Amino acid sequence: MATLSLCSTSSPSTALSKNQPFLHTLSVPKANSNVAFLSHSLSSLNLRFSKPNSLSSFVPKYSESEAPVAEVEADTEEPVATPVVEATSLEPKREEIFAVVMVGSRQYIVFPGRYIYTQRLKGANVNDKIILNKVLLVGTKTSTWVGKPVVPNATVHAVVEEQLKDKKVIVFKYKKKKNYRRNIGHRQPITRIRIMGITGYQDSPAVTLADLEAAK
Repeated sequence: MATLSLCSTSSPSTALSKNQPFLHTLSVPKANSNVAFLSHSLSSLNLRFSKPNSLSSFVPKYSESEAPVAEVEADTEEPVATPVVEATSLEPKREEIFAVVMVGSRQYIVFPGRYIYTQRLKGANVNDKIILNKVLLVGTKTSTWVGKPVVPNATVHAVVEEQLKDKKVIVFKYKKKKNYRRNIGHRQPITRIRIMGITGYQDSPAVTLADLEAAK
């Protein structure tokens, strides 16, 4: 370990004059040269501090290659008018029609293209074509054909799509003071049919809105 010692050139017996300065010498052992190197490096070290540039003086710079790119993008953003072509259907619209038919002991309102769920049709398989003859009423927006009780020659054409069972119904039986409880589930078998068309009603007399206004 390096040791530092301070020694004075004057002795107690000699007197110092006012003009003669008091000298202090720093003696470093020659055996350890690292301390001398450290003192020399510290003396030659100069620290410089620079003030940061203010934000107001900061001006973004762009390269020359970026400037024309921005101009090209601005040119491409211009809207382009495209001609609008309206598609006109040549096929005439079908007249909306509905009918009331009786299947089993229930009455259903049917529309061409839609499907209904009916009671199980015995002997009918999937994709079988069926004809419903019990047509009670046929109607459009302007005319109505009322049956007495059915419309003559009116038929509804349908196709069987699926034979399935309805949702489960819970039947719960209970008798008080007898410890009697019964929980029974039941699923009613049903048939889904697709209505294909309604025909044969044109030959029957129809009731129109003009006839109703005249009757008033």
